[in-house]
Amino acid sequence: MEVLQLKNVTLTINDNHILHNINIDFWNGYVHAVSGPNGAGKSTLASTIMGLEGYREIQGDIIYQGENINDRSVDERARLGITMAWQDPARYEGLTIKDFLMASAKIKNEDNIRDVLASLSMNPQQYLKRALDKTLSGGERKKIELASILVNEARLVLLDEPDSGIDVESLERIFESIRLLKKRGTTVILITHSLAVLQQADHAFLMCSGEIIDKGEKEKIVKYFENKCIPCPHKNIPDEWEPAVGK
Repeated sequence: MEVLQLKNVTLTINDNHILHNINIDFWNGYVHAVSGPNGAGKSTLASTIMGLEGYREIQGDIIYQGENINDRSVDERARLGITMAWQDPARYEGLTIKDFLMASAKIKNEDNIRDVLASLSMNPQQYLKRALDKTLSGGERKKIELASILVNEARLVLLDEPDSGIDVESLERIFESIRLLKKRGTTVILITHSLAVLQQADHAFLMCSGEIIDKGEKEKIVKYFENKCIPCPHKNIPDEWEPAVGK
C-alpha cells in the first residue's frame, strides 16, 4: 500500500524547471532510496515533499495516506507524521539536547531518550545537558537530529544524505537506526548519492536532471555506481557515450 504518492509533480523556480513530471509511489513500511549524482534534484524533491518555503508552488499532486497535502504547511505535514533530517542539521542556541529531544518525543520519558542516545553511541550522561549549538560537530548534530526522529515515532522519514560528515562507526549506528525505523513500520526515504547508503534500501529510484529515469530493487540501481552513468536525458551527456554494461 502506498503511504505517499507524487503524481506529475513539476517544480519551477525563477523560470528554471527543477523537477519534471515526477511520478513516484512510496510503499508503507519500506526503506526507499532516491539516488543520483549531485545536482540531480534529490534534495529539492525532499524539500518539496516536506513542503518547505519556496518549494510548494508545484504542478501535480502530493498524496499522503490518500489525502492531497499540496496546501499543507511544514508544521501541518509534521503533525500528519512526516519529518525530515537535513544534510546540515540546524543549531538551536540556548537549547539543551535533553530539552530538544523531550520536545520532539511522542512519549515524554527521559529513559526513552537515554536509550535512543545510547543506541547512537552518544553517552546520555555526557550529552543530555549539552547545548545544541556550534560546540557540537556536524556528525554529533546529525545523530541528535536522528535521535529526535526516533523518539518522535514519525510515520514517514526523509533522510537527506545521512552519511554526510559521519565517521564509519557512527554511520553503522545510523544504518542500525534505519533498520529500527523499518522494524517499527516507518517508511524511510533516503536521499543519497552514496552506494553504502543505497545498500540499506529495499527499493530505489534513480534521478537525473530533475527526472526519475529508472526504478526497481536496489541491485538494479547499483549499476549506476558501477558504470558511473546510464543512458539519461542529461544535457551534458557526450554524443559518443556508450554504456559500460557488458563491456
